[in-house]
Amino acid sequence: MRRHNIAAIPADGIGPEVIAAGLQALEELSRRDGGFELSVTTFDWSSERYKRTGSLMPDDGLEQLRQFDAIFFGAVGAPDVPDHLTLWGLRLPICQGFDQYANVRPTKILPGVSSPLAGVGPGDLDWVIVRENSEGEYSGHGGRAHKGLPEEVGTEVAIFTRVGVTRIMRYAFSLAQARPRKLLTVVTKSNAQRHGMVMWDEIAAEVAIEFPDVAWDKMLVDAMTVRMVKNPKSLDTIVATNLHADILSDLAGALAGSLGVAPTGNIDPQRRYPSMFEPIHGSAFDITGKGIANPVATFWTAAQLLEHLGEKPAADRLMRAVEKVCGDGILTPDVGGSASTQQVTDAVCEAIRGSNI
Repeated sequence: MRRHNIAAIPADGIGPEVIAAGLQALEELSRRDGGFELSVTTFDWSSERYKRTGSLMPDDGLEQLRQFDAIFFGAVGAPDVPDHLTLWGLRLPICQGFDQYANVRPTKILPGVSSPLAGVGPGDLDWVIVRENSEGEYSGHGGRAHKGLPEEVGTEVAIFTRVGVTRIMRYAFSLAQARPRKLLTVVTKSNAQRHGMVMWDEIAAEVAIEFPDVAWDKMLVDAMTVRMVKNPKSLDTIVATNLHADILSDLAGALAGSLGVAPTGNIDPQRRYPSMFEPIHGSAFDITGKGIANPVATFWTAAQLLEHLGEKPAADRLMRAVEKVCGDGILTPDVGGSASTQQVTDAVCEAIRGSNI
């Protein structure tokens, strides 16, 4: 019996609701598979903890997490706590502290889910966005001078290193190589950002030589938004900077029908540290407690977690169950249905139990 130790951090907003749904599905998969079991430890690190103690997680938080095989993360952010405090108090310290430098965001239109794009359905939009997750525009470098005065200055310094860009390019090219189309699009803004982004382009060309079977092209980020909307079939694997991929993946989720179906894996490809898996959608306080949060993104995130742990058959079974349930029209309101979070979760678990493959 393979045993996997999972740290669950539900955190804020709808995070506890969707993580509970995800854990229910994971337990069902464990019983159905019979070859692995999950040991889950839940942490109360959140904005509520910040309001009680002054910190979202304890000082030794990373040491506590280091023993786990993976982290299952809900969402962080609260209306009464500034966003930069919550992000830099929990999610980013984990991503950066564990060098989870590859943020992987698959996107496709699921059966039964309608895209806002006319004439585009399942099979027409099937992408993986690879986001550099350790540096770039989210490095945290910069500062403010003369605060509160008319001459106040604020700087945000984007950091691009040869090591950081090279390793994310290799990861993206390898992922593209493993996909049927073997196609990669490199996104930059090198016409206006003439230093780090030009280096990004140059390193992409250098790494491409190592992958002669992968076709690749380059797009400026503004033109990329147009291509994603007008010609989604022309794209497959996409790699971009921390900021650019963050924005593009939200657009991708919307084009696939809803951010409620969009997953994320924060990966340490060298497996030195636990990787962290989270849905894209955020804390969504406007629907917290209403029982209508879409758990599909969390199920897809759980499938990424399972695949990372070497449980690919279970990951595939989970995605087949999700696609069956969506195809049967059991959907939450964000994608045009009327089902509750629990009804979708129960339907997915029933589909897992009924799977003969």
